[in-house]
Amino acid sequence: MDSFWIAALVLAVVALSYQMGLSRSRQVAMSAGTTAGTRLHSRPQYHGASVALWSVVPLLFVLLLWLLLGNTVSRWFVLPMLPAEIVDQGGTALNTAMQRVRSISSGFGVAGVPADYEIAAAARLGQVEFFLRTGALALGAMFAAAGFYLARNRISPRFHARNEIERVIQLLLVICSLVAILTTLGIVLSLAFETLRFFTFVHPLDFFFGLTWNRRYAVTGDEVTGSYGMLPLLWGTLMVAGIAMFVAIPVGLMTAIYLSQYAPPRVRSFVKPIVEILAGIPTIVYGFFALVTVGPFLSSLASGLGFSINTTSALTAGLVMGIMIIPFISSLSDDIIRQVPRAMREGSLGLGATKSETIRKVVLPAALPGIVGAILLAVSRAIGETMIVLLAAGNSPVLRFDPTEPTSTITVTIVAQMFGDSDFAAPQSLVAFALGLTLFVITLLLNVVALQIVRRYREQYE
Repeated sequence: MDSFWIAALVLAVVALSYQMGLSRSRQVAMSAGTTAGTRLHSRPQYHGASVALWSVVPLLFVLLLWLLLGNTVSRWFVLPMLPAEIVDQGGTALNTAMQRVRSISSGFGVAGVPADYEIAAAARLGQVEFFLRTGALALGAMFAAAGFYLARNRISPRFHARNEIERVIQLLLVICSLVAILTTLGIVLSLAFETLRFFTFVHPLDFFFGLTWNRRYAVTGDEVTGSYGMLPLLWGTLMVAGIAMFVAIPVGLMTAIYLSQYAPPRVRSFVKPIVEILAGIPTIVYGFFALVTVGPFLSSLASGLGFSINTTSALTAGLVMGIMIIPFISSLSDDIIRQVPRAMREGSLGLGATKSETIRKVVLPAALPGIVGAILLAVSRAIGETMIVLLAAGNSPVLRFDPTEPTSTITVTIVAQMFGDSDFAAPQSLVAFALGLTLFVITLLLNVVALQIVRRYREQYE
């Protein structure tokens, strides 16, 4: 049974148990001689949800155990059928043999002619997996039926089903919050540990303040060759992101002001979807657009004016990236500006202020927290962009202050470091984690600065 049928089974259990719990709660209310639901502590929908919850949770628990332990149990039954020398060798050889057995059992086939023991082990594996799957479904159905019976019998006029459902929802919200927090913590710790390993090869001062990036692969994995100075990459990242924000912030913010304050409804309904289409274009398309169109155009334009601009440069990547992130600022800022109370605008106009003065002195200060959040999102998007810079910036990790010359960024270098056949325990690969941690710290500092700006300049109203 594949995942589709398992999901269909779970949804069927939820729907059936909910409807039966709903009907049962209404019957209980009617048996008390009142209108359906009036004397129940909780509405019938909560009783139905309670029955559905106690029916599906045991089923999901059994299915989860099957998913976690099924492969381990089936492996125990298959190992005795493999040759002793493969089992004793373990490691890669044993994993390869098990993978061939699973491929034969699933019908995908393997390279070469399968051995007799592989065919027999595949047959045993199919039988064991069928038994485990059937047993898990049968046991899950039994537990679901037991939960349904107990939950249905608990329905009574004074049963607090609403409180139970609200506690479950609160628990789910806490779990979701913990998942987000633990995921962030796991990312930070994984980056931190690998970064510390990298600093055993390269001194932190050489990494953070080095002016030369010249990666060279060594013959042995623990040999350090070349230079790993981060400043050329950091400057390239900030230069490209700065050019992008120089384009995106004024254009996006002015677009938001026009759409929210000046544009007629018909124009707004036509222009805003067109602007938001920019956010849906894949970044690889922007990269090809920068490489094929924008770069040659800037180069030919500069040649006509008497100076030179490389086809692949920080300017090319920054301009196209700025076009890409305009919707992040315009759409969010537009929504925030429209949330400013209308009474504030009318009060300002009633005191004699012009429309532009009202926007500058009333609307924008009131919407400043949301606008700063939109700009922060756009900055983070610009710093983390990879494909546009990879295709349009030239991938030249040299410290240059001229935006018309090729450059490279931290994200492009991370991609380059993780490609190839290098050892992941070698400094040539561990440097990618140090660069990733640096990006994380930069983003964190941007958040801190944005919060300080909001607290300093925010206008508060009663």
